[in-house]
Amino acid sequence: MKTRTGLLQEILVMAVDSIKTHKLRSFLTMLGIVIGVMTVIAMVSVIEGLNKSIAGEIENIGSNLIMIQKYDPVRVNTMSDEERQRKDLTIEDARAILEYCPLVNSLTIQITPDFLSLPEVKYQNQKSDNAIIFGTDENFFQVYSIYLPTEGRGLTEVEIKHKSRVCLIGAEVKDALFPHSDPVGKEIRIGGEKFTIIGVMGRRGQMFGQSQDNLVIVPYTSLMKYFPYDMSSLQLTILPRDPTAVDETIEQITNLLRVRRKVPPDKPSNFAVYTQETLLSLYNQLTGAVFIVMIVISSIGLLVGGIGVMNIMLVAVKERTREIGIRKAIGARASDITKQFLIEAIILTGAGGLVGIIIGSAAAMIIKVSTSLPAAVSWWSVLLGLAVSAAVGLFFGIFPAQKAARLDPIVCLRYE
Repeated sequence: MKTRTGLLQEILVMAVDSIKTHKLRSFLTMLGIVIGVMTVIAMVSVIEGLNKSIAGEIENIGSNLIMIQKYDPVRVNTMSDEERQRKDLTIEDARAILEYCPLVNSLTIQITPDFLSLPEVKYQNQKSDNAIIFGTDENFFQVYSIYLPTEGRGLTEVEIKHKSRVCLIGAEVKDALFPHSDPVGKEIRIGGEKFTIIGVMGRRGQMFGQSQDNLVIVPYTSLMKYFPYDMSSLQLTILPRDPTAVDETIEQITNLLRVRRKVPPDKPSNFAVYTQETLLSLYNQLTGAVFIVMIVISSIGLLVGGIGVMNIMLVAVKERTREIGIRKAIGARASDITKQFLIEAIILTGAGGLVGIIIGSAAAMIIKVSTSLPAAVSWWSVLLGLAVSAAVGLFFGIFPAQKAARLDPIVCLRYE
């Protein structure tokens, strides 16, 4: 055992010395491996960070929330004629759900202005760009408890009933319109209408690449009175009484709406009922597709690097033909020669993989610091990068190693 261990150490030292002797050649050989592994690590880190961020947001908002819309959010770009011709959901549908679905604890209505006439949000000479405006009711903060105002208060039933011109703003709107003053109680203009600010929501950051802070919330009755609105945008968000009975609550709501909307028993529902988990599943599908594309691109770099390794190892076999003959003449077996060249190839690609991991991790951290994208370097991606780079060296090093092992020692000793 000691002899075998000593022999392996000797082979390892020889392999490292060979790489050190040809530094530039070794570096150029590793470059494809470095690029391939670096791409994998950087992209996996960003995707992993996004997945954790989105999963955390959904958990904070509540994975048991149920959403109802006219269209299925997963099929917005591939709708059938039947889906395009669906009638809108109504406020009366929302009231019926509250009255006839005992498994429903609370329901909130959300509706947005017509996309083609989005009102501008201003305070004196200050303007908030691209603010998202939507109308809702007094139950919004009960259903979406994470949006509770940090300043002021929420909407009241009286304000909804009387179509009051009051609003709450997000942290980003506050920064744009009131960078140095308290906004509560002040009047802003939404389009041509004056609204009094009654509250400011806490800072939430981004979700699915969209800011959750660039918001203006008004009573839905006020929105429908003062602005052109899009009834097809109506969304009902429901908080079940029992968080473990989400499926039963969905079934109860679905049965009621099918009756109200006169859907025949043999036809699919002409509305969409889904949960936050559905959106997370859709997001994972999208990132999965990106991941596959990234793997294909990085595989090209690894393939180029592998071919480079095989080419360099074949050159090394030719350069060290006499050395191989001497080693065989003093007792080295064919397996020892094979091990020597395989270990050299694995060290070469493994070192490239290690450099790629370091650069890729650094790139992920730079992305995290300099952009709004989260990034998280996972231990499994580091192990995968090392394993793949070593596997490339093993695979592409087999042919040169076997060629070296099959050389005739007598011919080798005559080689000049």
